[in-house]
Amino acid sequence: MNLLDAARILAGLVLLTAGGESLVRGASALARKVGVSALVVGLTVVSTATSAPELAVAVGAVLAGEPELAVGNVVGSNIANVLLILGISALVLPLAVNKRLVRLDLPFMVTVSVMLLLLSLDGAISGLDGLILLATLAVHAGVSVVLTRRHAARVGKPSEEDGEPEAEQKTAPTSVVVSLVLVAGGVGLLVLGATLLVDGAVNLAAALGISSLVVGLTVVAVGTSLPELAVAVIAVRRGQRDLAVGNVVGSNIVNIGVVLGVPALIAANGIPVPSSTVAFDIPLMLAAAVALLPIAFTGFSIARWEGGLFLTLYAAYTGFVILAATEHDALAGFTAIMAWFVLPLIGVTLAVFAAYEVGLRKGLREGRREGRRGGRR
Repeated sequence: MNLLDAARILAGLVLLTAGGESLVRGASALARKVGVSALVVGLTVVSTATSAPELAVAVGAVLAGEPELAVGNVVGSNIANVLLILGISALVLPLAVNKRLVRLDLPFMVTVSVMLLLLSLDGAISGLDGLILLATLAVHAGVSVVLTRRHAARVGKPSEEDGEPEAEQKTAPTSVVVSLVLVAGGVGLLVLGATLLVDGAVNLAAALGISSLVVGLTVVAVGTSLPELAVAVIAVRRGQRDLAVGNVVGSNIVNIGVVLGVPALIAANGIPVPSSTVAFDIPLMLAAAVALLPIAFTGFSIARWEGGLFLTLYAAYTGFVILAATEHDALAGFTAIMAWFVLPLIGVTLAVFAAYEVGLRKGLREGRREGRRGGRR
């Protein structure tokens, strides 16, 4: 890596931080103005904006004749969003997950992940498949906005389930025009920052002789997920944890619906999906989405230890991809340790904590019932 690539990476990180701050400020203010919660804005406006780098990379890869990079970018980004982005965010501050996200958006994210796996079984994402993915995204966006507006009209304010962070109530009012300028400026900085960082990182990967699929799954995936990281960490530090979680979940849905749907329409014969991706990477992406459901449901939060667990899993996944790509001698031993020790231990840990959380919630409910009965007497 030469000094120019190092400068690109550094400049990209600076622009991503500035863009994330601008986008969070503008989107939060816009949410108050139009009467929807920060969660819904994170699921729609912000998630679409932070997925712009993925879309730019995917379209560019298809036009340049590197469709494997497009597929690897989306799948790798979705894995990074759940395990890396939420992991780091939870370490900064434990994340609150509201009921609406658990009941609607997380199951929808799992559903579109299953759809992607099924559509990829024939080895390609065709133009028709792209239309199906885009239509699915449109349905989710429409349902999100309609449900929120309906509740706001009924009670006059966003519900607790929609998530109205207290921090939003304390900020100074911002005009719609200024909010839109902040959002647009934030998107521009995020795209430019991600482009610079990815260019520098890809040059490094190419110098090491790594394939485009592996570059997409690792280097480019992390690089194009940095806008989500910037937005999530800044949102958490500003007390807007609904925006952080909603952005990650919405971004994963947008990545599948738009970032793969649009290039599939552009490509003459659709986007080919490597058999290794169908057999390993997409199922792992689905597993990460499914794993988020019980963690979010038990206590409606993502604790710091769960964030640390996510980061450990992401490090293990990245290590496996790199070892497999380089055909390293340590691959067999690494795989055996993960399959027979680490993953079972994680499964047992999750089961124990889930049982504890469920028992704790059951005990609290029974305690409330006893309290109400005692009050009647």
